[in-house]
Amino acid sequence: MTIHDVRDYGAVADGVTNNAKAIQSAIDACAANGGGMVTLAGGTYMSGTIRLKSNVTLNIDVTAILLASPNIADYAAEGVHHQRYRNEHNLDRCFIYAEDAHDFAIIGHGEINGNNKAFPNEGSIYRPMMFRMLRCNHVRLEGIKMVDSSSWTCALLDSEYFWAHGIDIHNSGKPNGDGLDFDGTSHVYISDCHIQGTDDNICLQSSSKDYPVHDYHITNCELSSICGGVRIGLKSIGDIHDVAVSNCTFSRIWREGIKIECTEGGSISDITVSNCTMRDVTRPLFVILNNRYEPDGWGSSVELDHMPEIGTLERLSFSGITITDSEEMANVHHGFGSDIQGQPKFAGIRFDAAESHPIRDVTLRDIRYTFIGGVKASDIPAEYPRLVDKLAEPDVKSSENYWPDWSRTVFMDIRNVDGLDAQGIRLKAIRPDERPATKFDGTRFVTDPDLVVTE
Repeated sequence: MTIHDVRDYGAVADGVTNNAKAIQSAIDACAANGGGMVTLAGGTYMSGTIRLKSNVTLNIDVTAILLASPNIADYAAEGVHHQRYRNEHNLDRCFIYAEDAHDFAIIGHGEINGNNKAFPNEGSIYRPMMFRMLRCNHVRLEGIKMVDSSSWTCALLDSEYFWAHGIDIHNSGKPNGDGLDFDGTSHVYISDCHIQGTDDNICLQSSSKDYPVHDYHITNCELSSICGGVRIGLKSIGDIHDVAVSNCTFSRIWREGIKIECTEGGSISDITVSNCTMRDVTRPLFVILNNRYEPDGWGSSVELDHMPEIGTLERLSFSGITITDSEEMANVHHGFGSDIQGQPKFAGIRFDAAESHPIRDVTLRDIRYTFIGGVKASDIPAEYPRLVDKLAEPDVKSSENYWPDWSRTVFMDIRNVDGLDAQGIRLKAIRPDERPATKFDGTRFVTDPDLVVTE
């Protein structure tokens, strides 16, 4: 293998010099020679935007740090695609970019540092992503540390065959600190990773019917966030299917452990979550089927320009899950500023859908949930809103992804599920709670439920 040391192209590992030109020259020369390895070693290499190429492995040695430049002018304003969430164009720029490339990798036991304290610069709105790739295939991240991204760590778009193994992502101090985000990407293998962040640790989404999202293998990972662990959907114009999450631990997640949201007319199906443990997770399982379009709000797809018909959500299996609260969960947990992420009255397992469009074929097996409890009936409103089809009832305020901000049950609220198999469910409250333990509205059981509630 041909090895290209960036120092041979003029790079200076002093943490101050902008080495973008030298690093890019090494990458370009490596690609022109048929591929090989570009190595960073022996210090801190500061850089603006760099572009990865086919057949090139970027090796960041344990002795090296690739540091994001603190100057937003060092990041390309064009030719790096864009952020696909409406009203988030402040995240369009990125540090490391790849487009229409194949068989490339970022490896090593060194560090990529997003320098997030520098952003946004005074007079600028921009916070660069750490890594974005578009229409790429056969890509690997291995052994690398990715820390302090100023927004998302990785956005992997319209691509296929991606491996992440043994990587360590740690983001704090800035919102939008996602770990691994996928949109229109299939055949993904994530294992033995540690991800700690300020938004979704792992996120699977679909902005287009042309790029179905399927064949995901997520295993042996440790996840922690002030927001979410594994999120499937919200952006769900196309289809998402064949996803397996197993042998993962979720800890100190102030919003949702597993969140599945089919909201934009597509289909989400054939999802399994097995052999996982959750400690101090506000809403361990949250599953919703609705239709949502907020043209002036945050979180809607750039590609969506109308209220969609409700899609389909079916064949979901959750088994072998242990959920335990500590005394920490008696507190109110915030995101940034006054934004409340979770509290005892807003917690529990929730499935929700419109009566006319139920979620179908759900299995809940061998789930043990120890919840902090302690909520009084007077702490929550008497009426709980319906989830409505917004095409049929556009003027009705509907139960949806982020409202209401209270739960009407202690442990489990399941509404409009056609075909629920619930077996081996053990539910325990640490403190007395005045709400009903469970509710099953509009739900058809395919077996007699086996639920044990203890105080």
